[in-house]
Amino acid sequence: MDVPVPIFYRRCCSYYVVSVLFVCTGNAARSQMAEGWLKSMKPGLTVQSAGTNPEGLGSRAVKAMLEIGLDISDQISKYLNDVPWKEVDYAITLCGSANEICVTMDWPEKCVREHWPIADPVSDDEYIKARDEISDRIKDFVNRMI
Repeated sequence: MDVPVPIFYRRCCSYYVVSVLFVCTGNAARSQMAEGWLKSMKPGLTVQSAGTNPEGLGSRAVKAMLEIGLDISDQISKYLNDVPWKEVDYAITLCGSANEICVTMDWPEKCVREHWPIADPVSDDEYIKARDEISDRIKDFVNRMI
């Protein structure tokens, strides 16, 4: 098995591994799919997801990602306070309620915050639509990082 090579970015006089955190309310679908997408596109990054009120990994999110060959079934739904959010370089919210909470938090100065409003999927078709929209956003994000 190949070990991913960490992606280092230069800031001032040192290099460091870039870390990204995706946040939504339940950490069940949107943020989990975003985590899976970015890990698959840039395996050298430190990528995590969390929720303001986690509900467990959603089976429909797992199914939607498996349809395109990405297995996120080993990812775990977590509370935002259970991840080292004060250490991330990018914090990306995927729903309005998570964004409302995150804007009040004391993020580190180095952290770039973005909000990607993705509709909460309910039906199988909506999960596919959310998955594909997240994919497009991730591709754009990766292109901006390079």
